[in-house]
Amino acid sequence: MKLSELFNPNEFAARHLSFGDEAALLETLGEKSMDDFVGNTVPQSIRMPSELDLPEALTEADALAKLKGIASKNVINKSYIGLGYYPTRMPNVILRNVLENPGWYTAYTPYQAEIAQGRLEALLNFQQVCIDLTGFPVAGASLLDEATAAAEAMAMAHRVGKVKSERFFVDERVYPQTLDVMKTRAKYFGFELVVGDFAQADEGEYFGALFQYVGKDGDVQDLQDVIGRLKTKGTIVAIAADIMSLVLLKSPAELGADIALGNTQRFGVPMGFGGPHAAYFAFKDEFKRSAPGRIIGVSKDASGKPALRMALSTREQHIRREKATSNICTAQALLANLAGMYAVYHGPEGVKHIANRIHALASAFADALVSDGLNVVHEVFFDTITVDFGSKEKADQVFAAALESGYNLRRVNDTQVAAAFHETSAYEDLVDLYRAFTGKDTVTFADDVKGRLNAELLRQDDILQHPVFNRYHTEHEMLRYLKKLEDRDLAMNRSMISLGSCTMKLNATAEMLPITWAEFSDIHPYAPEAQTAGYRELLADMENSLKAITGFDAISFQPNSGAQGEYSGMLSIRRYQEANGEGHRNICLIPKSAHGTNPATAAMLGLKVVVVDTDEHGNVNIDDLKAKAEQHRDALSAIMITYPSTHGVYEEGIRDICRIIHENGGQVYMDGANLNAQIGIMQPAEVGADVLHMNLHKTFCIPHGGGGPGMGPIGLKVHLAPFAPGHVVTDMHNASADQTAVAAAAYGSASILPITWMYLTMMGKQGMEQATRWALLNANYVAKHLSEDYPILYTGKNGRVAHECIVDLRPLKAESGITETDIAKRLMDYGFHAPTVSFPVAGTLMIEPTESESKAELDRFIAALKQIKQEVLKVGRGEWPKEDNPLVNAPHTAADITGEWAHPYSREEAVFPLPFVREHKFWPSVNRVDDVYGDRNLVCSCPPMENYED
Repeated sequence: MKLSELFNPNEFAARHLSFGDEAALLETLGEKSMDDFVGNTVPQSIRMPSELDLPEALTEADALAKLKGIASKNVINKSYIGLGYYPTRMPNVILRNVLENPGWYTAYTPYQAEIAQGRLEALLNFQQVCIDLTGFPVAGASLLDEATAAAEAMAMAHRVGKVKSERFFVDERVYPQTLDVMKTRAKYFGFELVVGDFAQADEGEYFGALFQYVGKDGDVQDLQDVIGRLKTKGTIVAIAADIMSLVLLKSPAELGADIALGNTQRFGVPMGFGGPHAAYFAFKDEFKRSAPGRIIGVSKDASGKPALRMALSTREQHIRREKATSNICTAQALLANLAGMYAVYHGPEGVKHIANRIHALASAFADALVSDGLNVVHEVFFDTITVDFGSKEKADQVFAAALESGYNLRRVNDTQVAAAFHETSAYEDLVDLYRAFTGKDTVTFADDVKGRLNAELLRQDDILQHPVFNRYHTEHEMLRYLKKLEDRDLAMNRSMISLGSCTMKLNATAEMLPITWAEFSDIHPYAPEAQTAGYRELLADMENSLKAITGFDAISFQPNSGAQGEYSGMLSIRRYQEANGEGHRNICLIPKSAHGTNPATAAMLGLKVVVVDTDEHGNVNIDDLKAKAEQHRDALSAIMITYPSTHGVYEEGIRDICRIIHENGGQVYMDGANLNAQIGIMQPAEVGADVLHMNLHKTFCIPHGGGGPGMGPIGLKVHLAPFAPGHVVTDMHNASADQTAVAAAAYGSASILPITWMYLTMMGKQGMEQATRWALLNANYVAKHLSEDYPILYTGKNGRVAHECIVDLRPLKAESGITETDIAKRLMDYGFHAPTVSFPVAGTLMIEPTESESKAELDRFIAALKQIKQEVLKVGRGEWPKEDNPLVNAPHTAADITGEWAHPYSREEAVFPLPFVREHKFWPSVNRVDDVYGDRNLVCSCPPMENYED
């Protein structure tokens, strides 16, 4: 035995990949080696000229130890900075059973409602919290952050408003990061932002207005009069409201607003250096078909029982393609679930107690300062006290004294300092902060505290009265409720999820552990730079790795979703062209096969979309591309292209495509949705892309969280790097000072970046290359077997696919009447989530098995689809009626087989169609959901009381 062989730094790759399956998979494809297979699959013309420049792998233990050392460089001060981010306490029962539970964090977006009833109920709870606290009848299932939600409100106000104006009023009391993002969006919509005193908002003609409630410096103003005056002029009014303050304050609806938005971070979600956090978005009923993002609705299933689903999905903005005013196609589902469960666990009395305690501590602190002669700027406040010391020197002393005592305050201006109280504030904090503000060692706070909120500002209505917020206040009841919901969902802890273009791969436990470390989770996004050395080292490490993988010169981590990455990449191109006197370039070429967010993004940036044809193999039609690029040569801004293509093949003409665009004065934006098929094989920058967004929640192992969070950083070539998003609060070093932001926090959803850092570190150079090869191998193995029963729509070199394949169901549908939806629902009876349905081609399934599925799991999936083919043939032959067979009746629930059975197929055929299903049966909790009924009868709040009484 050799001592050197006892240590294997590459051991994690064998956990992520099934090395033992290699020979059998290659044999099925008629290949002798992995190198031969890759050579026969990937065009030589795109292969990268050098090896992947990444470090060697570390073991799980060594990677965690190294990351712990990096994390320890962050300093966890007590944060009193505020500005929309506050320390909070996540109940441990929620921490362990939701945030740290793969049954919640590995699920996909609930497009297949029948196997997502658990998280749909949790999101419905979240919507009910938002409805109760804002007073509006409709709320969405979350947006990305408060700043982007404000930008969405501005765009929605323009869509629904009647005032013929392009001017939008912004209260000067809004958070600076919110204004920063709104400036970015407004420019390319052609809106003029007017920032000023909220009380004077009615003095101009505006299509919309945004007010902050509580103001950035802590003041609470009565907005009712000015809103009333604006409403008489037809202005659409939005209020950005602190979610915790709304527990006590009058609702935005009662104030007369049309839209309410904000961050739900205060409901138990860590600050995490800026995210991820779920923004809420609530509005009047008449706006529901113009709202951005997702809405969860109550419908019914085929048996007439209540069932939940994503409602009104056809009005999602990005589906409108180039007619869109938003490219939102995601949410912060996992974070919305956490915030909703916080309200479920604490209930109305619990959240009132927390809100009252925050306000009482702030009031007691202010009283003590006033009695000591200090100038507290605002008489009326909720949690934030701003003190004017009259001189810069005194303000400097107070700020430094607090810092020395372990407290981060906010410097409002040269003479003013603010302290924002929060859920974790304690009595000893009052004493320490008093000492810092006054220089005195002793203080006695009055036990009887008079609040600073005027009676006319306080809400009189009850909140959180639904039974769900009043049943689960003991830990064992909460635990059982969470388990009940988890069991209604199919996540990756049960079986593979083969969604094409979504890359649902292993999210290893070692990758997930660091996100709950206090050194990452308890850092305010605007903490002093000296306290965030660990985060900055982590970001530098990841930047170096992503630059090596993609070939780009710079990385921006600000975009907090794939759609935000698209927007940021195209924004950088627009800014670059404007800086070079080419702002007139407004034509964006987009292949016909592109995802709907591509044309939506282009439209948001003021670009005109010109569609490029694809050929019979699904590739970009080079002749059509060349003709259109030359036709629009003087106005060509960019092309948006996905590689490998959305059709799942490596287009051999990608270098020619990039060359044609560059020769005609344009830039190349590459959509990185399919980056999982590139690492170690090709580099987007090397083949000609100028900017690329990377879905960390796809290729780089951040889990999808039931529909969010995500991260979509961009890679940029050197000429575009200065035009990446900047940030008004945080000095980002690598971004130009005059570039406005695309997200509320400088580094997006920073607290989930350790997941990707761990993946890159444990896989190392060799493992990352192997991951791509196994992704290709698994996809081609599945395609080879399924091609015996279904046509594979598009193939590339040597009849091979890339990392995904498209199965064409249209011939079967024509013969039997069985639809792609029937097959998707039938897969639930086999214990599988459906692949991507009818995208990018209607009547198809797009399958991406990923690299981390074993041959055994792939074989089960293949067997299921083969058996379903035989079932379809039975229908086609007339052995089962078209209106009564296992496919059109799918999915089947446990209740279906316990009652009377009148179907022409057996109970066993319905629920145990193959032997492996019996071993680990997943029971959908509802039958097929009626989408049409749900859209015609939209209900997006928790069921009424009588449902519980029955």
